[in-house]
Amino acid sequence: MIDHPLVHHKLAELRARATPSREFRRLLGEIAALMTYEVCRGFATAPCDIETPLETMKGRRLARPVTVVPVLRAGLGMTRGVLDMLPDARVGHIGVRRDEESALPISYYTRLPADAGDGPVLLVDPMLATGGSADQALALLQEAGCRDVRLVCIVAAPEGVAHLARTHPHVSIYAAALDRQLDERKFIRPGLGDAGDRCFGT
Repeated sequence: MIDHPLVHHKLAELRARATPSREFRRLLGEIAALMTYEVCRGFATAPCDIETPLETMKGRRLARPVTVVPVLRAGLGMTRGVLDMLPDARVGHIGVRRDEESALPISYYTRLPADAGDGPVLLVDPMLATGGSADQALALLQEAGCRDVRLVCIVAAPEGVAHLARTHPHVSIYAAALDRQLDERKFIRPGLGDAGDRCFGT
C-alpha cells in the first residue's frame, strides 16, 4: 500500500461518482505519477560523469532500461503519469479483457520491446479484482523473459492480491488502496466503477 496524503486526496476525487471523464483521466495519471516515485525506489543505478556549469562530478543514472506495460485499455489512463516520471521508458501493451459472463480473462493482444527482460517492467492497470487479468498478463511477461516485474494498480481487492500471491509470489504489488471485497459480479467494493468506461467516457 502506498500511504501518502496526496494519493488519498486524489483517490477520493477519483472514486466520486460525479467526477467526469476528463477529471478521471487527469486524476488517474496524477496518482500513477505519485505512485511511480515509490515503485522505483529499489531500481539499480550506475555511476556517470556529469559536467555541471562549474565542474565535473560523479552522478548516478538508472542502470537498466525501464519498460511500462499498460493492460489495455484502462491501463492507458495511468501510462502518461508513469511516463512523466520515467520519460525514457519504453512502452509495451498487453490486451486482456474480462468475459462478463464467466469473469475469466481473455487475452487478445501483446506487443513488447524485444529486450523488455533487460530491465524492470511496470505492469499498470487501475483495478486488481479477481487477479485473473493480471495473472495472464504476468504470464505473458514471464514468457517474454521479464523477471523484474512490479504490478502498479490504483485499487485492489483482497481476493486478487491473494490470487497473485499464489500464482506469482515473486511479483511486488503496489496499490493506492486495498478495498473491502469483490461483490457477486466480481466488481471491487467500494471500488471506483469501471475504470475503462470512466476514463474514456464509454
